[in-house]
Amino acid sequence: MKLFLDTAIIKEIDERLESGVISGITTNPTLIKKSGKEPDDIYADLIQELGVKDLSIEVDGHDAETLIQNGIKYGKLWTHEATIKLPCTPEGIKACKTLSYMGLRVNMTLVFSVSQAILCALAGATYVSPFVGRLDDNGHDGIGLIRDIAKVFCHNRTDTKILAASIRDAATVGRAFAAGAHICTIPPKVFDDMYKHVLTDKGLFQFMLDSGQMS
Repeated sequence: MKLFLDTAIIKEIDERLESGVISGITTNPTLIKKSGKEPDDIYADLIQELGVKDLSIEVDGHDAETLIQNGIKYGKLWTHEATIKLPCTPEGIKACKTLSYMGLRVNMTLVFSVSQAILCALAGATYVSPFVGRLDDNGHDGIGLIRDIAKVFCHNRTDTKILAASIRDAATVGRAFAAGAHICTIPPKVFDDMYKHVLTDKGLFQFMLDSGQMS
């Protein structure tokens, strides 16, 4: 069971890495754009300055050859830290097969069905990323998909891990892990909300009163 942060803003990541419970970072072009920095500068800061050990880097390209070339580029730059992020498309699957064979970690993104997850696993993907919130937005059961993928992977003893993405609230993190996700990647706000419970606040307040820290 692991937590990743889904953001490209260095300050947000740095503050939360101090918790000691974040195992990796996922990025995408939208998150990179919001950061206002160049992609390679962000990747370098995360790996070299913050010490991130598992960074999902979404590579450009509409065909397998370009995806592979760009994946190799980052694999050479950051052999141990880079996870190459590819779309679950025919070209993405081809690229996944090649990059996985070369020993690179691959995160297959934009997964919305069990059949897509199966293709990714057969191509040697390290992670498959079902988009829970986006499925829910479109009238489907995101947590149900995680449960179904987990059953297939478990039954077939698949090494590919389920990395639940597009998670909108803290409660969904627990539901995703309960359904069989190995990893949840979450926005900083969702991570912060995981600490919160009204009974924790009430209990802490009472302890402080009883210990004389408050009057």
